[in-house]
Parts: sequence; structure tokens; C-alpha cells
Amino acid sequence: MRRLLMLPLLIVGACAALPQKPPFLTDKWGGPHAGLTLEGGGGRLVFDCAAGTIDEPIANGGAFEVQGTYMPGRTGPARVGEIYVSKKATYSGTVDKDVLELSVALEDGEQLGPFTLPRGARPQITRCL
Repeated sequence: MRRLLMLPLLIVGACAALPQKPPFLTDKWGGPHAGLTLEGGGGRLVFDCAAGTIDEPIANGGAFEVQGTYMPGRTGPARVGEIYVSKKATYSGTVDKDVLELSVALEDGEQLGPFTLPRGARPQITRCL
């Protein structure tokens, strides 16, 4: 009888020991013209001649839409006292296993992407000259 009572506890304990899928994405994602580093509930992006931030976590799997910023770059060296303007951006897309599809909608109506970013791949970026 005691063995039968122990069985549910063993099953629950075994399930708790299984690896759990984290609720939010992390890691580095990269591809042509874009790269994304996700950690701590947000992220940093690099684009050809631009950068950005994601200011909230992306759920692990499925479709997403999150807010952040987009900062267009400029050619040439940075000048002392130069002010860089950032725009509000909405980052949306999908996550399917180890591939993240990313599109960007800027506050002025400009659309960027879609970018296909496999997990662990290096970004292929062309810097401003």
C-alpha cells in the first residue's frame, strides 16, 4: 500500500527534473543585414548602418510584437558633441525552433525587413563608410 502512495510522488519528482523551456528567448541570433542579442528581458540589435534595442522580453516560441528603439547610423567618423536621434520601433515576427523572423515598423511609417535570423549564427553586417 505504501508503494502505491509513493508512485504519484515519484512521477511528480521525475517531471520536475525534466529540462524546462525558458519562458523568454535569450541567445544570439544573426543573418544577412541584422544581428540580435537577447538577454535579461530585452535585446540589442545591429543592422547595416544602424542599431536598435528591444525593451521587453520576447516569448519563447510563436508570434511576437515588442517595443524598442531604432537608431540610424551616419557615414564617417563620429563628431564630438554629435547628437544621435533614435526612433520608436515595433519589432514583430515569429520564432520557429531555432529561426527568428524579424520585421521592424518605425514610428514614421518606414518598414524594415523581414530578416531571417538563425540562433547562434553571426550577423552579416555592412557598416557605414
